[in-house]
Amino acid sequence: MAEEGLPLLGHSREGSASIAQAFGNIIVSIVGTGVLGLPYAFKISGWAASASAILLSALLTYYCMMLLVKCRDKVEQLSNVSILTYGDLARHTYGKIGCYVAETMVIISQCGGCIAYLVFIGQNLSSVFTGSADKYSFFICIFVPVEIALAWVRTLTSLSPFSVFADICNLLAIAIVIKDDLGSFQGLEKADAFTSYQALPFVAGVAVFCFEGFSMTLSLETSMREPQRFGSVLGCAFFFLATVYTGFGLIGYLAYGSETQDIITLNLPNDWSTVAVKVGLCTALLFTFPVMMHPVHEMFEMKLMKSSWFQKLSYSFSWMQMVLLKILRAGTVVILAVLALSVPGFGIFVSLVGSTVCALLAFVFPALIHLKTFKGSLNSAQKALDMAILTFGTVFAVYGTYSTFVVVIKGVN
Repeated sequence: MAEEGLPLLGHSREGSASIAQAFGNIIVSIVGTGVLGLPYAFKISGWAASASAILLSALLTYYCMMLLVKCRDKVEQLSNVSILTYGDLARHTYGKIGCYVAETMVIISQCGGCIAYLVFIGQNLSSVFTGSADKYSFFICIFVPVEIALAWVRTLTSLSPFSVFADICNLLAIAIVIKDDLGSFQGLEKADAFTSYQALPFVAGVAVFCFEGFSMTLSLETSMREPQRFGSVLGCAFFFLATVYTGFGLIGYLAYGSETQDIITLNLPNDWSTVAVKVGLCTALLFTFPVMMHPVHEMFEMKLMKSSWFQKLSYSFSWMQMVLLKILRAGTVVILAVLALSVPGFGIFVSLVGSTVCALLAFVFPALIHLKTFKGSLNSAQKALDMAILTFGTVFAVYGTYSTFVVVIKGVN
């Protein structure tokens, strides 16, 4: 979730958030629509394999988030600089190339989340109004003009409350799903604990995507009034989320078994409570889409405004600057909508994003930054752990991408 969507989070190094507020910020920055795809992941790989993947993802992501904080503190101490973002830290450790790669991965991650939003909106509205999720392309298309208009809003002050609204709807959706699932509970004896090794990267990708608040790590830590307690607060938040994710995925899978769909809300009956949650989620995501896209728009605009032809054109025709910027934002939204129309399924896409950019940002880059920042002062065990995480993240990104495409080709439903 974009940083601008967090109402309690600022950019200043003088944090004011209490422990409770910091805990809430962490939850808001991590929880998203990916959680609604967890029951499907349990179906694909089995309940024991999925629960293990969630726990492992939580532990590794927590450890790597703390690595980023330690590296930031070390770099600031040695270089007497102020580091606020992931890209800043990458620039001070690996130069312009490191900053470029890190920021590019963050942008791809943000765009991936936005595409997932569009697919989620399309499939859920299609299920409400047509009784089937297969006609989601129409609903994605009719909301493109709305998203373009929202993209032209250059201040996010009026939009940020919808980020909180989206998380409230997520929690309500989880509660309603659990309520309905318990009525259809089939028991562990009718569920698979493990399906195949080939399915493990798929569920791991979904799990990593569900913990995708890593790009916000440094901002979350500096937002605290007592940043020295960030580690314990982050640990409590991850323990809470891992417990909720595991319970939610397990209950959803045990309720519907082989009929579990890639968005669990699609399994629910179209009664008034389910329809209200689906419409509420879609409305909230409609407005959090521009919040997620804000840093992407800003980076693209900065690159455009630095170009010589744009500066010359703006100097000759002052009105042209705003027109071109609006065209750029509208074009970006259209491209994401086209990509969303090509997505074969919500769960498959979430796994793909989690297996690629999320794995690189969560595991590979923190390990590389830690090795470079503390070069010469790490003992053999620390070096071995960093290399193990680096190797795991790289192999996971490559094989996870491959296995996701295998799922697409085989048409697993």
